[in-house]
Amino acid sequence: MDISRIAVLGAGQMGSGIAQVCLMNGYEVILNDVSEETLERARASVGKGLDILVRKEKIAPADRDRMLAGLTASKDILEFSSCDFAIEAATEKEEIKLSLFRRLDEVVPPGAILATNTSSISITKIAAVTKRPGAVVGMHFMNPPPLMKLVEVIRGVQTSPETFDATMELARKLGKEPVPVNDSPGFIANRILMPMINEAVFALLEGVGKAEDIDAIMRMGANHPMGPLALADLIGLDTVLEILNVLHREMGDPKYRPCPLLRKYVDAGYLGRKAGRGFHAYGKE
Repeated sequence: MDISRIAVLGAGQMGSGIAQVCLMNGYEVILNDVSEETLERARASVGKGLDILVRKEKIAPADRDRMLAGLTASKDILEFSSCDFAIEAATEKEEIKLSLFRRLDEVVPPGAILATNTSSISITKIAAVTKRPGAVVGMHFMNPPPLMKLVEVIRGVQTSPETFDATMELARKLGKEPVPVNDSPGFIANRILMPMINEAVFALLEGVGKAEDIDAIMRMGANHPMGPLALADLIGLDTVLEILNVLHREMGDPKYRPCPLLRKYVDAGYLGRKAGRGFHAYGKE
């Protein structure tokens, strides 16, 4: 499958990171969001990421300029009519993703693949709202996309072998290490990771330790690069809560019940790094 233009739907933290990865590997990118402010932040984020590579002498200034020239940021989803491959990276809410995939199915050219960066929602359910379920696949990048090697490539019940193979190959061309996964709530990464984060929040709620101590123990004791509460702040506590809600609802197992303290923090707007406060406090940077 010949892919040269990639559409990315959603210009938040993950969408802008995915866009940067695509630009760095020679693809033209159409980045879409409903908010001009979000698009502006995404442009700045991509530019900042490429500037860092220039300073580290990993790319030349001319390469950065060429990459940025390949980025089209637009609020008009009709721009996707010229793409070869679409990646949805919107908010982790099922009703939003289903609505977006109905629209993508209308706009993206026939024959193009529709991928979702969902962290937990059924690929099969998302595919079912389109007229091309065989061309729908999960492509779950890890956060932050420019740095993390793993991409979970998830087969829905109707995902065709051609779609799956093309997505695996694209991930490799993006410099990633794709791992095949079958469709199940939370897939593999989040099915294992989220209960650990949730248990860390319970430990905090129960006063077993302070946030910094819980994180220090997991960093030093389990050799994790980041403690579970700091990782939750990076992911976004709202996203963590949504993933746990999906696991709890779809698996029907009380072990996935979100900690009440997590719900309180989300209700308070303490969403992590992006809000300046989560389980830890952050400055504007």
